[in-house]
Amino acid sequence: MKKFTYKFILAAALGLTLSNCGSQKVTRVDEQSVTDLSGRWNETDSRLTAEAITADLMAHSWYSTYASENGGKKPVIIVGLITNKSHEHIESETFSKDIEKAIINSGRMKLVQAGAKREEIRAERADQQNFASQSTMKKFGLENGADFMLQGTINSIVDSNKKEKTVYYQIDLELTNIQTNEKVWIGDKKIKKYIK
Repeated sequence: MKKFTYKFILAAALGLTLSNCGSQKVTRVDEQSVTDLSGRWNETDSRLTAEAITADLMAHSWYSTYASENGGKKPVIIVGLITNKSHEHIESETFSKDIEKAIINSGRMKLVQAGAKREEIRAERADQQNFASQSTMKKFGLENGADFMLQGTINSIVDSNKKEKTVYYQIDLELTNIQTNEKVWIGDKKIKKYIK
C-alpha cells in the first residue's frame, strides 16, 4: 500500500509541475503600441527616434539647398555606421533599418545599399557576367553613387539612487557630403526614462 501511495503522490506532483509549465499566456499587441516593461531601449524608442530624426533631416535647409543646386534632383543617401556607445546592448542594425525605412517612405530621397549587402549585390552582378544571358545581365559601373552619408552614435547616461533610476539616451546623427566632406546636418533625439 505504501508503494502505491508513494507512486500516486509522485505522479500527482509531476502532473502539477507539468501543468504549471504551460501556464504562460501570450497576447499579441499592435506593433505600434508603446510597451515599456524594463525601461531599457526598445522597439518604440527605435521607431519614434528614426521617424523624428528623419523628419528633421528633411525639414533642414541642406535639403532645399541641394535640390535647388541640382535641378530638383533627389539626394542619394547611404546609411553608414551607427555606433552604440550606451550602457546596454542595443541592436543598432534595427535602428538603422528604421532610419532607412523612414528615408524610403518619405519619397524625397533615394537610398543606396551599404556594407555587406552591397558586396553581396556586387558579387551577384559579377556572377551574372558569366552565367546570365546578354539581355538580362546587369552591367558594372551603373550604380547610383551616394551624395551623402548618414552616421551617428547612441549614448546613454544612467543616474540611480536606491530603487529609483533615470536613463537618458541621446542619439546623434550627422549627414556628410561625400564629395566635399562637409557636414551639412546634425540632428539628435533625446529620450529620458524614469524607472521606479
